[in-house]
Amino acid sequence: MTPEIIFGPGTMAQVGESLVRLGATRVFLVSDCGVQQAHWVEKALKYLDEVGLTYVVWTGITPNPKDYEVAEGAKEYLQAQCDAVLAIGGGSPIDAAKGIALVATNGGRINDYEGIDKVTRPLPPMVAVPSTAGTGAEVSQFSIIVDSGSKVKMTIISKSLIPDIAIIDPYILTTKDKKLTACTGMDALSHAVEAYASLAATPLTDIHALSAISLIGKYLPASVSSNQNLRAKRQMAMASLKAGLAFSNAILGAVHAMTHPLGGELDLPHGEANAILLPYVMEFNLPSCISRYVDVAEALGEITGGLSERAAALKAIQAVRKLASDICIPENLSEMGLKKEVIPYLSQCAIKDACLITNPRKASTEDIEKIYYRAY
Repeated sequence: MTPEIIFGPGTMAQVGESLVRLGATRVFLVSDCGVQQAHWVEKALKYLDEVGLTYVVWTGITPNPKDYEVAEGAKEYLQAQCDAVLAIGGGSPIDAAKGIALVATNGGRINDYEGIDKVTRPLPPMVAVPSTAGTGAEVSQFSIIVDSGSKVKMTIISKSLIPDIAIIDPYILTTKDKKLTACTGMDALSHAVEAYASLAATPLTDIHALSAISLIGKYLPASVSSNQNLRAKRQMAMASLKAGLAFSNAILGAVHAMTHPLGGELDLPHGEANAILLPYVMEFNLPSCISRYVDVAEALGEITGGLSERAAALKAIQAVRKLASDICIPENLSEMGLKKEVIPYLSQCAIKDACLITNPRKASTEDIEKIYYRAY
């Protein structure tokens, strides 16, 4: 399952024409203040004006979108009598836009749709324009929304959530700061590694996952180092896209099952939490996917000739740690403000997450706790 994909520098200019092709007349544009301040919303509106579309701009979301924010957005969508959704931003605006489209057409609360395939009615046409190279939300069947009551990120999975058209313009990446570039890049790496090791992986998802891993290893440090390195931005945009296609179809694993409650509890950058947990989860999963981690090591540029399979697989974990260190990702969860006493609660939440179903090694609540403590 994939949307129509439009990729390349300057392709944001096709946003108006794309919405017209989908039958839109009044567009609900979802974004956030940061993207708006970088003038990307303003540019998009120019393209909507050119094709005669009317629109409403809504930026009422926080970095980890909440259930009540989705409810407010859906209310405004219906009041404005919109008939299409345009999302411009990182994972938060795109996930929120999916949630708004879902609630506006299916009713109820976004919390009603937590889990897999609970959407029964078609969503309005959706176009997604990512502003980061990391989440892959523009091509995925996922929406991650915080349950404000429990402070846990809900995982909502449905093919109905895949946007109709994804427009990926690498120029947009030039206005992101170093930290956001690093965190979102490691988010893409966690998507690709987990998709490649997933129980639901296929030869088709494998191609995208390994290609994404290779591109991230080569170009993420350069993308973090300079906003003007357009080659690195383009390659990271492609890596994020490929990782998104891989995980949307192969699903994920324990890293995301663990970061969803972590992000809900502490309101942390999702990619940063993924980057910290990824090597620890890889260590746990190693007995179940040694040969797969050898492939990951080689995709990251590691030399594995002459090594035992286990030694070669361990190089993948070392390479992930080195890449994270090189771009200044913290090594431990304690550096992000996590308190040890909440780990048992986080573990109980993580064990219920849908992403754990496809983890290559079966994990108990105790196993998840041990990984959290090791990463602490």
